[in-house]
Amino acid sequence: MENVDENGVAQPITLRPDDLDDLLTRAAERGAERCLAHLGLENGHAARDIRELRDLLEAWRDARRTAWQTTIKVVTTGILAALLVGAAIKLRLMGGVQ
Repeated sequence: MENVDENGVAQPITLRPDDLDDLLTRAAERGAERCLAHLGLENGHAARDIRELRDLLEAWRDARRTAWQTTIKVVTTGILAALLVGAAIKLRLMGGVQ
């Protein structure tokens, strides 16, 4: 940013640190508002919408975790059942031979 004096010579503009901080804060707020508007979250419900999306994502993760745990339990139970059946058959065969 430059300022032109009466002779047409460009002079730099100086800002106090507080003014620069205010300018940067306003620019950041405007940028955040534009970003939210671009995402369709510009109305006053953005915080609620994001919270609901996070809740939905957490529920999806819980459901996926539970599905994996259930799958592992079913497979483990199946393996144990097969081992028990195999052991029972083996014992009967050995018992029948004697």
